[in-house]
Amino acid sequence: MGDRATGAAMLKTLRKRRGLSLADTARALLAIAGELGQPRTSLPTVAGLQRSVARWESAFPKRPDGRHQLLLAHLYGRTPAGSIALGAGSDFAALIEALVHLGESETELARLRTVLVRAATDPGGGMLALMSPSVRTGLTAALADPARVDEDLVAALAQVVTDVDAQVGTVSFVRLQLMLAPAVEACRQLTASPLPASLLDRMRDVSVAAHTLAGRLAFETRDDVASRELYTAATREAGLLPDRWRRATVHMSHALVTLYSAQGLAAAARLTEAAVRDAGTGDSVVVRARAHALQAETAARAGEAHQARSALGLAWYDMGRACADDPSNSSFTNNHLRGFEGVCELYVGDPQSAHDRFAASAKALVEPRQQVQRAIVTTDQALARIRLDEARSATDLLHACVSAAVATGGRVPAMRLAQARQALRPWRREQWVADFDDHLMDVLRA
Repeated sequence: MGDRATGAAMLKTLRKRRGLSLADTARALLAIAGELGQPRTSLPTVAGLQRSVARWESAFPKRPDGRHQLLLAHLYGRTPAGSIALGAGSDFAALIEALVHLGESETELARLRTVLVRAATDPGGGMLALMSPSVRTGLTAALADPARVDEDLVAALAQVVTDVDAQVGTVSFVRLQLMLAPAVEACRQLTASPLPASLLDRMRDVSVAAHTLAGRLAFETRDDVASRELYTAATREAGLLPDRWRRATVHMSHALVTLYSAQGLAAAARLTEAAVRDAGTGDSVVVRARAHALQAETAARAGEAHQARSALGLAWYDMGRACADDPSNSSFTNNHLRGFEGVCELYVGDPQSAHDRFAASAKALVEPRQQVQRAIVTTDQALARIRLDEARSATDLLHACVSAAVATGGRVPAMRLAQARQALRPWRREQWVADFDDHLMDVLRA
């Protein structure tokens, strides 16, 4: 109850900071509902909504339901001047914290944030929407005079990159590019400026993360030239940092997109070997595990069964030694590693074992951030079924992957789908294959 009281007090403080009475807030929320196209017949009266606002702020508060949370998010996601502001220190961030105290789940709050991020990219709000007004002012000043760069500004830029990365799988890659591009340019300018030594490495670290993510986004939107240039910049910046695990992460991301580009397997394998070398001399055990897992996949795709199994063994050994305070703060888990195991079984092992590993991995990938990875794993699971001569049931899995691939505009899931469709050619005259083709065409036309 104490947490709920804190949340209620925060909502009240937020409203009063805007100079809004209970009635003003009700009228503002109704106006937003109209702008969002909600049917007027489903909207309460000003007096009714005013009573709801009062209940949210009372001594025994009631948490706003999902619909009202959306209206509050649109209200506090903009400054009084009308610009979108979602970053740390914004009213929107305060609203999210209040809803946490009132007991809302992290999953629902992530969805709410995604809706606002999409709204920010509609009018081209871009990176500035992810920064508080004070940080926006500070960035403008720092770009004009690098001597004004401070730790808060570097942390704010890092948070922008983290926020964009967190939306992969929930927001289209094109929109994410729009949001990230200003951060990449800011990093490029500031790392080339005469920053104090105490800030330069931190700024360079942010630049590596921004350029690596931008390289991945460029690939997903089919701009291979820009992707290679961004990865080259990330590799160069990472090479100037003291710990080599950072450069290993760049090599791995680059290897994964190279695997699906015209350069193909050989170039991806070279980048993977570079990642293994860098990870082996770095302080992050999790990055070392990821590098070995990717090494296993490239070996399996090349038909090198012994090398693939050896690399997988090293990856599991590394994961067994990983600890919570790993410096990379990587999201790589045992579930991801099982997906790599499945790929190895698919190419140089037992299709049934591959299928079971893919199924276990897909079942665990439930977060919105993992939607793209889940689509990839599930498509691989379908390929395993095809190799087990269960093509019809494989199409059941593929139908679910189509929508996920199109929703994000992801290139890799689309390529995996094309590979699976090619594997269905022996059954091309079957009605269930025709139904799958119709689904593909319907979604592509939409």
